[in-house]
Amino acid sequence: MPPWTRIGLIAVAALAASACTQESQNKIGRSIQNWTGAHGVLEIYAGDKVVRRFMDIDKLTSSQGTGSSGLRAYRYGYGVLDANLNGQIDDNEKKVYFEISDYSTPYVFYENPDR
Repeated sequence: MPPWTRIGLIAVAALAASACTQESQNKIGRSIQNWTGAHGVLEIYAGDKVVRRFMDIDKLTSSQGTGSSGLRAYRYGYGVLDANLNGQIDDNEKKVYFEISDYSTPYVFYENPDR
């Protein structure tokens, strides 16, 4: 691809992004982060104690209702279950599907600083 074509595409993308509302820009930013992967960690708490930890999560997704524009009251994703809660992915720990309710016990989702 010639350099001028690449520059033109970048200019068009920048113009399109600047014309979006702030919410649209936030959605674009989240989709880019999800696409590139965040190596996220999800910790689920019971009181002040971590009771479940999922590691190496690419994205935590909000579910939308079928035929409606409203979000459902849970999030889901895929991550490695840290069964022994040691903060590391061990050989016997596998990637699993999980769902977490918005009404459940508190949880924290963050990017793993060690990745």
